[in-house]
Order: sequence, then structure tokens, then C-alpha cells
Amino acid sequence: MSQEGGRRTDTTASGERDGETRKTVWVALGANLGIAVAKAVGGAVAGSPALLSEAAHSVADSLNEVFLLAALKRSARPADALHPFGYGKERFFWSLLAAVGIFVTGGCFSFFQGIEAFGAGQSESQQGYLVGLAVLAVALLAEGTSLLRALSQVRTQAKSHHRGMLREIRINDDPTLRTVLAEDSTACLGVLLAVGGMVLHMVTGESAYEAWASLLIGALLVYVAFVLGKSARGQLIGEAAAPELQQQVIDFLHAQPEIDTVTGAMTMRLGPDSVMLAARIDLVAGLDSEQVEEALVRTKEELRAKWRELDQLFLDVTDASVVDRVRARRSRRDLAGKVERRRQEGGG
Repeated sequence: MSQEGGRRTDTTASGERDGETRKTVWVALGANLGIAVAKAVGGAVAGSPALLSEAAHSVADSLNEVFLLAALKRSARPADALHPFGYGKERFFWSLLAAVGIFVTGGCFSFFQGIEAFGAGQSESQQGYLVGLAVLAVALLAEGTSLLRALSQVRTQAKSHHRGMLREIRINDDPTLRTVLAEDSTACLGVLLAVGGMVLHMVTGESAYEAWASLLIGALLVYVAFVLGKSARGQLIGEAAAPELQQQVIDFLHAQPEIDTVTGAMTMRLGPDSVMLAARIDLVAGLDSEQVEEALVRTKEELRAKWRELDQLFLDVTDASVVDRVRARRSRRDLAGKVERRRQEGGG
């Protein structure tokens, strides 16, 4: 009974976190839609390639927010006969589409605007400069507000996990929140690049500065798209759980009195709050079939109680050979080294 209550509590916490993420995405969507229109109008009036590049950036971000809202809704569907492990990987799929959207709509258009601006050699009127800078100032305010909302959610999660914000951002398993955070950060930096290009154009009369600003914005978007896409790809094709979780689970299994050796333990993330564990274990000698069954049931219950994300558990009883034991010890040493390196990189 207590275990079922724990699962309900965990499901509620997950639902509340998804609700906060959904609010963060809606804030970002509202900001980007308004900014996209303002940038497009301002870019047309001012004849600014940097501002038009930023408009494309905001359009890409708006489309991506729609993808992320779809991810939140579709990934929450319960498991069924067609998808027995659930729909958690929908988050990873839609995040991959968002990365592609950033690359195509934002990055490629920015490169096009920058290259075209080098050949145009146009100059802007004083009114055009003022319109463009005013639009960018409003955009920076809106993007900054959205970024602060995303950072606030990250800060809350970092406190609940008892770690710093930078470490939380680095190892956070929610691709939706990570994508919004990356988009908003990139948007603020892109606006600053566009402002710099327009100001230099205004001071020197050289439109090449805005062209370079567009190219830099394009390069920034392509880089962010690559990072997000690489992460989503790894999760889609079957990424293992964090090394710290793997180590804790293996140590726990070795601590069970009925288990002699853990010859192998494989994990795979099925969603932000779902992990599959498949472990091969060699039991101590002398156990009858009833004791084996009781040990396996108890071990699974304790694993689920201790780590709520372990909702798919498979324990395979096998006879470990000498080679299996040597390989298992080597794997544990390698895993311990990886955990220690991550601890040092993350500052503890």
C-alpha cells in the first residue's frame, strides 16, 4: 500500500513539473510570436538584414514551442499494447524536430540574409535605425523575461535535487526545458549581435557590419541546433541512465544477501522520468525456487521504492563464469572512474 502511495506521489510530482514546463513553453511562445511580428515589420521598414534574421529566428522558435507543447501532451499517454513501454520518447522526437527547425528556419535564413547583404550595400535612414533599435530593445526585454522564467524553473529543480544550477542544466533529463532554455539564451545573444551590427552600421555607414551580424546569428543557431539535435539523437536511439544512477543500482544489487555477483546491468532512458533496467545476476548457492522468487520480488520492490524512475525492471538469474566475474569487476571500476570524473567536472 505504501509503495502505491509513493508511486502516486511521484506521478503527482512529475505532473506538477510538466505543468511548470508547459507554462514556461507558453511564456516563450507568446514572447516569440509577438517578437517575430515586430522584428519582421521593423526589418522591412529599416531594411535591416540582421533584424530580418532575428525575425526568422523568432519564427523558428515559435514553431519549436508548438513542437514542445505537442511533446508534453503526447508523451503523457499511458502505455498500451502497441507501445508497452509508454510514450516517453515522444519528448526526444519532438525535441529533435525543434533542433531541425532551428537549423533550417533560423540558421539557414540568417546565412542567406547575411550573404545577400554583402552584395546589396544598402544604407538606412535615421528613422530606420531608430525603428530597428526600438524593436530590438523590446525583443530583448521579452526574450529576457522568457529566459528568466526558464531559469527560475531550473533553479527550483536544482534545489530539489540539491545541486547547483550549472550542473542541473548540464545533466537535466527533460529535453523540453533544455530546448526552451537554449532557445531563449540564444535569442538574447542574437538580439545583442543584431544591435551591435546595426549600431556599427549607423556609426560607420558600412552595411557589412549587419551582414556579419547575420552570419554570426546564423552560426550561433546552427551550433545550438547541432547540440540539441545530438542530445535528442542519443536519447532516441537508446541512451543509458546517468552513471551515478547505474553505480548506485549495481551497489544496491551487490548488497542483497541473495545476490553473489551482478554480471551485467544495462539501462535505457524511456523518458524524462522512466528508466529501464535489465540486470544479469548470479545468486548464492543453496536457494530453493521459493526463496529465489521471494528474493527477486523483494529486490524489485525495493528498487522501485528507492528509485522511482526505475519503472521497467528485468532481473535475469544466470550462472556467472570466471570470465563474467572478471568482466563485471572491470566494468564496476570503469563506472566508478566515470562517476568520479563527472563529480570533479561538476564541482562535486
